[in-house]
Amino acid sequence: MMARRQQSGFTLLEVLLAFVIFALAFATVLEIVGGSVRSTIRAKDYSEAALTAQSIMELVGTEIPVIPGGYEGEFDGYRWAIDIYDYEPIDEDVRVLEIAQVEATLIYQVDLYIEWGEGNRSREASFSTVRTIREGTYP
Repeated sequence: MMARRQQSGFTLLEVLLAFVIFALAFATVLEIVGGSVRSTIRAKDYSEAALTAQSIMELVGTEIPVIPGGYEGEFDGYRWAIDIYDYEPIDEDVRVLEIAQVEATLIYQVDLYIEWGEGNRSREASFSTVRTIREGTYP
């Protein structure tokens, strides 16, 4: 009788199981990479929106008068709206308004709303600041 020769190597089941484990691990890695790419793009978009908002805010007092009202427009692919209204102190700290009155200064709150993108990819952000002008600056 001949001795049976022992085979070495992997069975088909072992190869398939290894392939499934590899595919699941690879899919997980791809999902993590995709998520970080989306987060990076979102951070870049918000950074660009903040820089655009800064540019628009700098127009307040030059091209956009510092008077109560609303203004809107488009700038570099961004849609924006500005609301200017009388400043209301936080926590009813009226000393700010008293100082402004003594100095003949008007204080206004400026809120900027900026939007970009279309459809499901539409994003928005808001920014606020305070602007002061001397009384009698605008008619």
